[in-house]
Amino acid sequence: MAEKLMLLAVLLCLAVSQVSCAPQAGGQRRRGGIGPEVTFVKSYDKVDVMMDGELFTSYLFGRELTKPVLFPVRTPSGVVVTRSYPLGERVEGESEDHAHHMGVFFTYDRVNDERFWNNKEIPPQIRHVKFKETTSGRGEGRLSVVMEWIGRNGRAVLQEDRTMVFLQGDGENIIDFGIDLTALDEKVVFEDTKEGMFAIRVAHWLRERAGKEWPEGMLPTARYFSSSGDRTAKNVWARRAKWVALEGEKDGRTFGIAILNHSSSVNYPTYWHARDYGLFSADPLGQGYFQKARKLDTCEYLNLTLEPGEKAHFGFRMIFYEGPRTKEQLERRFAEYLGRKN
Repeated sequence: MAEKLMLLAVLLCLAVSQVSCAPQAGGQRRRGGIGPEVTFVKSYDKVDVMMDGELFTSYLFGRELTKPVLFPVRTPSGVVVTRSYPLGERVEGESEDHAHHMGVFFTYDRVNDERFWNNKEIPPQIRHVKFKETTSGRGEGRLSVVMEWIGRNGRAVLQEDRTMVFLQGDGENIIDFGIDLTALDEKVVFEDTKEGMFAIRVAHWLRERAGKEWPEGMLPTARYFSSSGDRTAKNVWARRAKWVALEGEKDGRTFGIAILNHSSSVNYPTYWHARDYGLFSADPLGQGYFQKARKLDTCEYLNLTLEPGEKAHFGFRMIFYEGPRTKEQLERRFAEYLGRKN
C-alpha cells in the first residue's frame, strides 16, 4: 500500500511539473513568481495582454497607425480608464478632440523638424519592426519590441527598443516601461516642446474639467496630485515631479492612474504636461518651454542631442488602481519601483 501511495505521489508531481512548464499563448513561459498568470495572445496587428484569462490591455501595432499604442487599458475589475475615441466605439460624454491622443503612447514632436506627436497622417510614423521577447509567467509577463521612427523622406531617424513588464498588485494593474532611443545615421535633436512624451488620454470621467459633451448633471470628480505636493492640472503642469497621480470617481467608486518616472531616465525628474481635459503626459524633454511658460528668470533649454549611435533612456511605471491612494502610499510604491531594474 505504501509503495502504491508513493507511486501516485510521484505521478502527481510529474503531472504538475508538465503543466507548469507548458508554453503559454504567444511566447515562452517564465517559471516561478506569485500573482496572476500573465499571458500574451498574438494576432496579425496586435497582442492581447491577459491577466488570469482577463484582458488587461492590447498592444496595437497595425501599419495604419501613426504609432503603436496600448488600448484599451483596464483596472483589475475591468474598468476602462482610456478614452475610447478614436480607436473604439463612441462613448457618451467623451470628447473627440486631439485624434492623435490614443490610449497609452510614447512619442515626441520636433525631432529633426519631424512632427511625430501631432501627426494624424503617415508619414511620419513610428513603426513596429519586430518582437524581441514575449515571455508569459506567473506574477509578470514581459513584452520587448523594436520600432523605428521614420521621417517624411521614408528614412528611419531613431530606433526604439522598448520593454514592457506587466504586473498586478493589490487592487492595481501595473506596466513598467524601459525605453531606449538610439540615433541611427544622423545627428538627432529633440527641440524643447510641450508636445510629448509618455502619455495616456484618459476616459472622460477622469477629466478635471467638465466638457460640453458630458451628460446633464454630471460633475467632474478627478484631481491630479504630485510627489512635489502640487494639486490640480494647473499647478502640476510644467513643473518637475517624481510621480503624478490622477484620481476620479465612477459609479461611487474611486479609480486612479499614477505615472512614476525612474531615476535612470534622461533629465529626471520629468516635467509634466498634465491637462484638465484628459491628457496626462510626462515630458522630460520640454524643459526650456516649460520654464518659459512658468515665467522663470532664466530658461535653460535642453535640446537633447544624440550623435549617430548615441542612446537616451526613459523609464516609467504606470499604475492603474482601485480605491483612493495617499501621497505616502505612492511614495512607498515609488521606492519599490526604483528598486527594480529598468
